[in-house]
Amino acid sequence: MRVHLERDLNRLKKDILTMGAIVEDATNKAIDAMVNRNVELAEQVLAGDGEIDLKEIEVEEDCLKILALHQPVAGDLRYIVAILKVNNDLERMGDLASHIAKRAAVLAKKDPIGMPDKFEELVKIVQGMVRDSLDALVRQDADLAMEVINRDDSVDELHMEIYRSLRDRMRSEEGIIDRAFYTISVCRHLERIADLATNISEDIYFTVTGEIIRHLDEQNVGHGDN
Repeated sequence: MRVHLERDLNRLKKDILTMGAIVEDATNKAIDAMVNRNVELAEQVLAGDGEIDLKEIEVEEDCLKILALHQPVAGDLRYIVAILKVNNDLERMGDLASHIAKRAAVLAKKDPIGMPDKFEELVKIVQGMVRDSLDALVRQDADLAMEVINRDDSVDELHMEIYRSLRDRMRSEEGIIDRAFYTISVCRHLERIADLATNISEDIYFTVTGEIIRHLDEQNVGHGDN
């Protein structure tokens, strides 16, 4: 019956939003640990990784149960398929937050080399993409999802600028090579988190519009071209 499907879909929505909130919190704490050289905060992120893994399994099992019990079609089917993909992306985002936390903990015990000039800007955009991709999920907002997608190029550019800056410093300051390498690694993980926020937004766009925009040429995205 439709009423039972609606009940299960509502529970699924609550579960994926809980998953999103946990992952967003872990990501923000990992970044905070990096910026403020906070080992305790980094350890909190690492300790919470198991909770994210368990939540991913719970959401996946809920999706499979709904598919088996209700055999949904059309928009409901699109929604469940999207949730399965979003769930996986959120778990990977949680793993990346843990990787950042590990590197933050190591760097906090070493003499600082200073954050790259563009690091704060990179962090701000990535955190905004994570937040807005989850807001788009809550609101089923295709326009907001597209805004997130369009920010990904800026992250890629900033990531490369920071990489080049730290690469040049390593060439002239041999004593900072290990710390610069860890910082480059953190920036790479932030860039991957932005990629996952983009993936989530593409899945939301598909859920709302039925249009697959992944892999389309950039000039076609968001203009209704098929």
